[in-house]
Amino acid sequence: MKKKVLLFADVGIDDIVALIYAYLSDDIEIVGVVADYGNVPRERAIQTANYLLMTYVPEEKRFPIIGGAEIPMTAKEPTFYPEIHGEYGLGPIIPEKLGSTTENFFEIVNIIEQYDGDLTIVSIGRLTSLATMYILYPDLMGTVKEIYVMGGAFWVPGNVTAVSEANFYSDPVAARLVMNYADKLTIIPLNVTDYAIVTPEMVDYIDSKGQTELLKPLLDYYYAFYKDRNPDIQGSPVHDAITLMAPLFEDMFTFRELPVFIVTTEDRINQGQSITDIRPYIEFENNAKKHRIAFGFEYKKFYNRFMSQMTGEVFE
Repeated sequence: MKKKVLLFADVGIDDIVALIYAYLSDDIEIVGVVADYGNVPRERAIQTANYLLMTYVPEEKRFPIIGGAEIPMTAKEPTFYPEIHGEYGLGPIIPEKLGSTTENFFEIVNIIEQYDGDLTIVSIGRLTSLATMYILYPDLMGTVKEIYVMGGAFWVPGNVTAVSEANFYSDPVAARLVMNYADKLTIIPLNVTDYAIVTPEMVDYIDSKGQTELLKPLLDYYYAFYKDRNPDIQGSPVHDAITLMAPLFEDMFTFRELPVFIVTTEDRINQGQSITDIRPYIEFENNAKKHRIAFGFEYKKFYNRFMSQMTGEVFE
């Protein structure tokens, strides 16, 4: 059976790579996308999501685009990243405006009720909208089958500060709330996503097979940023695609179940840091709840499955 996935996304390049993967997959059915602020402002995220839906998805396979959060729970103005993702999250592409900014957030309730215990939530952006659901509908959220979150950096460098990953850093209050209240939660942090690399050679080969014309301009743009920042990097890390793949291919990962605490103090260095404690003789402070965290993964399995899906060929 296909995984029924409600996707919370901030609609940047790696979010779109994840959506392309889902579109080509026979094992995932996207039943809705919650388009949040994050890589780009919410209005542009919704515009881009509608553009992708109307341009590339046949009418019979379309799903609702839901307007998510516009600002974080910290009440600070968000920072956007056009140098990484482009003005609209599409790299060099400026989309035609299709659809409107609709205040339809409570459509999430209808989707959860419709799939009644058979819904997977995958969050690959800021956690503000997901946290809002726990504030408003904690019992309903308890009926969700499983939740996967891309976020955090455990004992490895962050990508915004030395210790903090972008999704947790940008709204640590929301991240902490989700960690405190979510059940059946799996975290896919930078520990693994930083190594889910798609090289330029992979991109060119995928492009030559003609299944998706969109992938190459997006990942070429994305890679140019990463290469300028780190000349030694071999390709683009597709943080969000590997997170969307995780519910299908858990055998790619090694997991540990550990308590998770998110730092919410408003200082530039530690804000959004994800902390756990592996000392068996310590009762972790702050009543931190235990969640499953991916600490390692097998790149070969990722490579074979990603390339097989994107090209229509079998990689083994």
